[in-house]
Amino acid sequence: MNAHTSSGKTALAGLLFIFATSLSSPAYSLDKVRFGTDWLAEADHGGFYQAVADGTYARYGLDVEIVQGGPGTQNRALLLAGKLDFYLGTQQEQLVGIEQGIPLVDVAAFYQKNAQVIVAHPDSGIEKFDDLAKLETIFMTQGGFGAYFEWMKANYDGFRDEQFRAYSYSPAPFLANKQSAQQGLITAEPFQIKEQTGVEPKIFLLADAGYMPYATTITVQQNLIDTNPDLVQRFVDASIEGWYKYLYGDNAAANALIKATNPEMTEGQIEYAIDKINKYGIVDSGDALEMGIGCLTAERYKWLADELVRAKLLKADTAHTKAYDTRFSCKGIGLSLKKS
Repeated sequence: MNAHTSSGKTALAGLLFIFATSLSSPAYSLDKVRFGTDWLAEADHGGFYQAVADGTYARYGLDVEIVQGGPGTQNRALLLAGKLDFYLGTQQEQLVGIEQGIPLVDVAAFYQKNAQVIVAHPDSGIEKFDDLAKLETIFMTQGGFGAYFEWMKANYDGFRDEQFRAYSYSPAPFLANKQSAQQGLITAEPFQIKEQTGVEPKIFLLADAGYMPYATTITVQQNLIDTNPDLVQRFVDASIEGWYKYLYGDNAAANALIKATNPEMTEGQIEYAIDKINKYGIVDSGDALEMGIGCLTAERYKWLADELVRAKLLKADTAHTKAYDTRFSCKGIGLSLKKS
């Protein structure tokens, strides 16, 4: 992308935001909020950018700055230091944090299904999830090896530590080895592989294999819940509305803002990601169908805590109930915005 195009898209996104907020901002001053995501701007964060771009946050009395993550960023640490008000986390890191005494709390879960996948070559004879155990190599990050791969070993026969090879965020080693698989997100790596080869790989969503931790959770300090629960509620409700509008309404302004924030993002990548989010029920499935996007439940936290204890990734006496607060979600907010 040349500099002229990039600056033009940035200007467009800015105009869209100014226009939206001028129509919908209340007369009183807005509460300034800083929200840190887990990666560079992408469709996986679409509902949050939607709520900025169309003025939904402003209607809830919020002036939200999205602080994108990415290589080298430490947004979770910034939340702990009080430099951010909200952070986009995962259920598993939250439970492990409770074991470590970290005073953070999940208040909403926007990915009912974790988007983590294992991809394999379409011509390698791998037809179902447990066939992956036959492969000689699975490229994973160290974090994945110590998290979901432990779950895979505990729940399926044949997976073994010797399969691990470090994943460097490049598909090249996977593409060069027909007897390998690699980790990824359903919204990203399969698209990149298809772009390079012209063929989509075999996709195995870990959630459909039984690995069901939430992802894309809204995490806050316990102190913010104690001192300003109304702010927390407004941020959650506005984010929920943003996600309904992004998935089921006009998301052009949000996508323009995503591309302006992350110039490496393409329209094709965004369209692919939205298609997979909808096709696999990443956001709108399970409890969200009846109680609204963003719904989190005590039962899901108890399930994951038990699974992590069984995989020896969590101590049995960890107070897992401190990891979440169910008061802010599952209220049916935004259901009326969904197309029938």
